[in-house]
Amino acid sequence: MTLNANRIREDFPILKRKIYGKPLVYLDNAATTQKPRQVIRAINDYYENYNSNVHRAVHLLSQEATKAYDDAHEKVGNLIGAKIEEVAFTKNTTESLNMVASSLGQKLKKDDEIILTRMEHHSNMVPWQQAAKRTGAAIKYAEIDGNGELDMRQMRQLIGKKTKIIAFTHISNVLGTINPAKEIIAAAKEAGAITVVDAAQSVPHMLVDVKKLDCDFLAFSAHKMLGPTGIGVLYGKEEMLENMEPMLYGGDMISEASYEDAKWNELPWKFEAGTPNVAGAVGMAAAVEYLQKIGMQNIQEHEKKLTATAMKKLRQIEGLTIYGPEAPKRGGLVAFGMDGVHTHDVSALLDLQGIAVRGGHHCAMPLAKLLGINGSTRASFYIYNTPEEVDMLADALENVAARMRNPGK
Repeated sequence: MTLNANRIREDFPILKRKIYGKPLVYLDNAATTQKPRQVIRAINDYYENYNSNVHRAVHLLSQEATKAYDDAHEKVGNLIGAKIEEVAFTKNTTESLNMVASSLGQKLKKDDEIILTRMEHHSNMVPWQQAAKRTGAAIKYAEIDGNGELDMRQMRQLIGKKTKIIAFTHISNVLGTINPAKEIIAAAKEAGAITVVDAAQSVPHMLVDVKKLDCDFLAFSAHKMLGPTGIGVLYGKEEMLENMEPMLYGGDMISEASYEDAKWNELPWKFEAGTPNVAGAVGMAAAVEYLQKIGMQNIQEHEKKLTATAMKKLRQIEGLTIYGPEAPKRGGLVAFGMDGVHTHDVSALLDLQGIAVRGGHHCAMPLAKLLGINGSTRASFYIYNTPEEVDMLADALENVAARMRNPGK
């Protein structure tokens, strides 16, 4: 089955919008994706017809809301090959990663080692830094080569008896690099280390099976995969979650309480304190259904073609540098710099043409410094983007480059 982007676009009301009189070309999907009518309708239906708290009451509205909420866990679990007990809903990827770092960090000792990569998002770096500061553990970084790929030989050398945790991004949100997750996890298992995968840029774009990967923890967000903001996912192996301390307390995560102590609810509710984002769960479930109907492999293939075309066209622009590996080794995004032009200026000039991209360090400041740049401009693709939009991006960038080369014209 070939993905029909033009047909898919009909489901997204926002794509009919004009920006400064130009058709919207939305290429900021790595930051957040647009929402189809099916997701918007599902959320509206919840609020209009069965809005209620969950797991709290016996009345019909609560029963319907509870079923929808529990079904959402099952649907998300099916997407990644996990059991419902292994799928906890959080606020976003960042909260999921903080929960793991906070809990696992309590068990670290002085001189224990955490391995990260040089391409981590702040959300999968700073929580571990804080855990290391509290415990005296050390952080070591896996290096990247000149192509923006992980140096796996160096990474294996880092892994040793002191290695307790290996946390890494599945796909870099700057370089687009698809890291060899299965290989990294296998090496971690040999050393007895726990693995934590930041899958914010992979689960929305490719088929991810946590059982085949054999990762211990994995995190992603709904809003990067057609779902609403404010809800994310923490996957953890059942035995890992059973032994993990919650970060938040109160509400539905408690099974029994006294004036002296409390006991936690069963999985996954143990990690879902307070009233949950029921509407968000309903919207995420609708987004999962939408993506699975298209097929994750079809989505990845569509993005690969767009990315390859974009890289070929952008390389023809004088003074433009692309960061990261070749198209077959990257996800559906291209980050680049233009000689003598600040990334924010590039982004602003593209915006005047109706083209939405992201400019800056993309919440990966250490990586930008490592690359010797202040930031980059990033175009990121999804199911509703077309080859024609890639052409529009390339033409607009050529105009920006020409304007900067001849500022008086």
